[in-house]
Amino acid sequence: MKIAIIGTGYVGLVTGTCFSETGNDIVCVDIDADKITLLNQGHVPIYEPGLDELIKRNMKEGRLSFSTDTREAIHNALFIFICVGTPPKDDGSADLGYVWSVAEEIGKHINSYKIVVTKSTVPVGTTEQVRQIIAKQTNEQFDVASNPEFLKEGAAVDDFMKPDRVVIGTDDPRVDELMKELYSPFVRTGKPILAMDIRSSELTKYAANAMLANRISFMNEIANLCDKIGADINSVRIGMGSDPRIGTSFLFPGVGYGGSCFPKDVRAIVEVAKKAGYEMKILPMVEEVNNFQKRVLADKVIDYFQGDVKGKKIAVWGLAFKPKTDDMRDAPSIEIISRLLDSGASIEAYDPVAMEETQKIFGDRIKYGSKNYDVLNNADGLLVVTEWNEFREPDFDKVLSLMKNPVIFDGRNIYSAKKLKARGFDYFGIGIKQH
Repeated sequence: MKIAIIGTGYVGLVTGTCFSETGNDIVCVDIDADKITLLNQGHVPIYEPGLDELIKRNMKEGRLSFSTDTREAIHNALFIFICVGTPPKDDGSADLGYVWSVAEEIGKHINSYKIVVTKSTVPVGTTEQVRQIIAKQTNEQFDVASNPEFLKEGAAVDDFMKPDRVVIGTDDPRVDELMKELYSPFVRTGKPILAMDIRSSELTKYAANAMLANRISFMNEIANLCDKIGADINSVRIGMGSDPRIGTSFLFPGVGYGGSCFPKDVRAIVEVAKKAGYEMKILPMVEEVNNFQKRVLADKVIDYFQGDVKGKKIAVWGLAFKPKTDDMRDAPSIEIISRLLDSGASIEAYDPVAMEETQKIFGDRIKYGSKNYDVLNNADGLLVVTEWNEFREPDFDKVLSLMKNPVIFDGRNIYSAKKLKARGFDYFGIGIKQH
């Protein structure tokens, strides 16, 4: 099938590339000419494991191309996927300016029957508004559909190629069949393609992310309570997760969630509800708990030094909001580092891939190491903020020898308090019982 992907951000690149991998002819369009030039030269602007190899292979085979020519892409495609950004406004609602702009472009250039698919995360009712915008500018026949993405950064290629489910929102049986045909190569193991009405499809993405954010904030609340009463969150987590009604996913406490989805989508669904005349009770508190949680690790450091961290060198391992990505959007490390800097500490940090993005935020206010051990020289403390695999089993004898003051503040609970204390470290996790 011939497909136009409008927007070459995270969702657009992964979607277009993975569709090309199954033999479709894909053109990814963006108004950013510099980005398109880089992509055509084989430079991928985001870090996502496996994506660059797929892009190069499918470009070589002629199935995947990149262009700034929206008109030509629309003319030649049957499917047009809208994959532009929907950033949050100041009030938390989604800014749909890019979506409306794309809809107008489609209306101007549509030349035959098309299926226009909203892949971006959009509030309920957006796809219908896209239909109306296009219809005002053309007499050509077209249909619209909603097809929300469920991609985890760091595992997006696998998520697309081997989805848990595919959600399709449509009011037309013909669109339903064509969308199912398009996705059929990805669900050969029997995973479901769930067809539903458009509004339910749009809400499904927000509801799923809000539920996961809720679980994270709930576990962070329980972990903070464990710190107060001397319980251990790991024992509590296992006890809870053993209940099949609860399960084990997303029960790990930490320094709060970040990234491009959870913070934005929680705020957006609250605003969607307000506009519908309903005031949500739980989700505003989910965000409040998350914002509080981003300060917890820094507060542990400040408390350890009895309120005075001036002149203390704090080493930080991990900056991205999660492993296997360079995404710093709403990353907990930003709040943690900012709080320590404001308290007078100096920061030296390392992340395998996110330091370039971090420099855009902090510049030379912090120092950066070329390796994880580099930042430990004469450090008064080590913070583990992102649980990259290479941090899980370090040479603790080397760590101990490099640090001025052997104390570890583990924001992801990846180490054993008992073992580290036996080695001579002071250790503080999130909700971990001090043995």
